[in-house]
Amino acid sequence: MKIRKVFIAALSVLSGLFSCPLSVFGQQTTLPKDKQNGAILHAFCWSFQTIKDNMKQIADAGFTMVQTSPANKCFVGDDGGLEIFGKGKWYYHYQPVEWTIGNYQLGTKADFIAMTAEARKYGITVLVDVLPNHTAFDTTAVSQQFIDAVGGHDQLYHANGLKPIEDYNDRLQCTTQGVGGLPDVNTENPLFQYYYMKYVNELIACGAGGFRYDTAKHIGLPSDPKDEKSPRNNFWEVATGREAVNGLRLDTSKELFIYGEVLQGKDVKEKEYSKYIGLTASNYGGELRKALENRSFTGVDLESWHHPANPKQLITWVESHDTYCNAGESAGLTDAQIRCGWAIVAARASGVPLFLSRPAGSSPENRWGNNQIGPRGNDNFFHPEVVAANKFRQHMIGEKETLYYSADGKVMEVARGKKGAALINLGEAGDISIKTCLPDGSYTDAVHKAPFTVQKGVLKGHADGMSSYILEVQ
Repeated sequence: MKIRKVFIAALSVLSGLFSCPLSVFGQQTTLPKDKQNGAILHAFCWSFQTIKDNMKQIADAGFTMVQTSPANKCFVGDDGGLEIFGKGKWYYHYQPVEWTIGNYQLGTKADFIAMTAEARKYGITVLVDVLPNHTAFDTTAVSQQFIDAVGGHDQLYHANGLKPIEDYNDRLQCTTQGVGGLPDVNTENPLFQYYYMKYVNELIACGAGGFRYDTAKHIGLPSDPKDEKSPRNNFWEVATGREAVNGLRLDTSKELFIYGEVLQGKDVKEKEYSKYIGLTASNYGGELRKALENRSFTGVDLESWHHPANPKQLITWVESHDTYCNAGESAGLTDAQIRCGWAIVAARASGVPLFLSRPAGSSPENRWGNNQIGPRGNDNFFHPEVVAANKFRQHMIGEKETLYYSADGKVMEVARGKKGAALINLGEAGDISIKTCLPDGSYTDAVHKAPFTVQKGVLKGHADGMSSYILEVQ
């Protein structure tokens, strides 16, 4: 039997979020310690009212955080529809025209406040997707209030902000030109920073507990080359509360969970970004999808996080809204495959897992499903296997991690000390035999009530195809 192991210690030192980052084995992490063992539900395209109405189910499913789509006023388009793709589009969320709370797709400021109030009842932290790096494609749609606040249209964009990036490995282009053709905002302009930070602080005052920064790797770091309009690359200093702008500072009266979409690639400065925010483990997600697509763990490396940052600093996923919506690279995975991948990222000792809520009625053959912005996504986020994995994550806090694989590469085990194990079978239904850390004895799976036995460090039982099992010492 081929066995691979990895041990991850969960030692961490508590400190202030901004004054002194948390540390694990000398590697810092800026994510709050009390959130590092949580799990995020990305309520993609859900309205604020819908999230509010489903808050109890979100909590009962074991999620500790819910991430909204962008809450700011956004581009409407000629059709003004509310389809995820068609008459109205999901990516209109990502085209700001004004930094104020509320938009035609998700709801009003009052709706947002009601949602966060409901979240507090269940101990759920609300994360808001923010995107200061760009505006709508149609620059004439940007509000006059926005333009006036930043000192005029000439001060709104970087010197080459209306020019698309040609070389994504060129850091000056990457941080000062248009990503995907979207006009690139001069995020170093103090007037813009002040205007934007008023919005962020207002979200916090309305109940937000953290943020996801869209296209974060396209916002310059102090070490990056500077735009001719920008004497300093200090956006991240301001956005994380280390520095005030025109007397305004980020409200850090409570610890905030802040992470950024820093997609990995050549010359991406992951370590420097990690000094400020949590980071997306996009390469790990790609490796995980490879295993799911091949229905085998052979030839993939799921032990390494494929990232230089502290694994406690990482946001992990099977898929993101981008992998699902853009090129559809993850849209061909079935709900069962997603659940198997989720069992892995949820059961592991490090990484904060994010579960994408796919559209209601969707399938590999019908990506958009019912195709409506506002309603709840499909039922996969509260499937018993997902719920069991989330609860396992909470029960195993502080337990070291060991990964095992079956000889045929079809079964993976995430063992947590001698307290529990998650089994993931990507193969066909059949009997399994795999090494384990669990004590000898009999076990019953939390989801399927399937029996398993452990004798002399070997776990045996019967597993259905493309399914996961949760075993815990009682």
